[in-house]
Amino acid sequence: MLNIADTLHRWCREARPFALATVVDVHGSAPLPVGTSVAVDEDGNAVGSLSGGCVEGAVYELCRQVLHDRGAPQRAWFGYSDDDAFAVGLTCGGELDVYVQRIDPATQPHLSTALAEIVRGRPAAVAQVLDGPDNLLGPTLSVLGDDHVAHGGVDGGPVDRAVADRARALLRAGRTARVDIGGEGDGCRERLSVLFHVHASRPRLLVFGAVDFAAALSQAGRFLGYRVTVCDARPVFATTARFPYADEVVVEWPHRYLERASVDERTAVCVLTHDAKFDIPLLRVALGLPVGYVGAMGSRRTHDERLRLLRQEGVTDAQLARLRSPIGLDLGARTPEETALSITAEIIAQTNQGTGRPLTLITGPIHRPPRPRRPVAVT
Repeated sequence: MLNIADTLHRWCREARPFALATVVDVHGSAPLPVGTSVAVDEDGNAVGSLSGGCVEGAVYELCRQVLHDRGAPQRAWFGYSDDDAFAVGLTCGGELDVYVQRIDPATQPHLSTALAEIVRGRPAAVAQVLDGPDNLLGPTLSVLGDDHVAHGGVDGGPVDRAVADRARALLRAGRTARVDIGGEGDGCRERLSVLFHVHASRPRLLVFGAVDFAAALSQAGRFLGYRVTVCDARPVFATTARFPYADEVVVEWPHRYLERASVDERTAVCVLTHDAKFDIPLLRVALGLPVGYVGAMGSRRTHDERLRLLRQEGVTDAQLARLRSPIGLDLGARTPEETALSITAEIIAQTNQGTGRPLTLITGPIHRPPRPRRPVAVT
């Protein structure tokens, strides 16, 4: 849904009914992730893509059928058959589970509000019930803004509360996901499978050290969708002119800034100063926070000395195990731009729990379903 939010917002404002086809499960090397959507309106206009072309025709016809019948949502499975090379499926060998439902904006006005927030870049989540009792299929629920206020609903009771609570948790994590909720011992007794389309605020990339590597890293981070902050205690170096791709440039002692910064498990902290008077107090703070990535630049000799000083400051071995130092993947990087690529590649690999190894040396699917993030241990 998020991939076509601007068009859906316009259709909702125009009170134009449409069929929404969404990838709700992926197996193997499917090209696009769960939550990707195609929509078709009553005039036959289509927007979006589910497979880069492999199954678009079949999905389009299914959307037209759902719009015409005005009935319950439908499911379709698309895979590749070796027995019939011309079957509707994915030539890449993957499998898609697609959920198609009719959306009437007049009956779900909250959806237009949620899409407006998404188009403006503000946090919002939209929940669709995929599996459960027939009477719960079709309506959607939205959770909006940093205050996480719920709008719309599925049953007006315990199901709405359970769905809204999970939407708030996924908004904090910044993750679109399909989740099973409900059952005995839960506040929601109905067993449901729910897809949460989550548009969160941008994750943060905190770059400490106003050096040439920071300039390249801020540009790479901006390209990847991070909200980039460059911080350094030296005002002559920490200027907006030197870091045009940073969202903010802060002149302050790094550890003091980090102590009051808003961070979460999506936050990446990159320490590029390789100067003990900055590094040690900063890393002591960073390794005690629930951030997703902490990396520090420096040689192996610098790293060994850094570990010794951090242990003197009371940093535990469990905390030190989270430190990526020397920072980045082994790409043979030398220039600031190559080093920025090395660092961001490591951040991506850690975020998605990838190996960082060449795909030619790995067997199995290229596109793996995202695994739940492991809790960050801070002590």
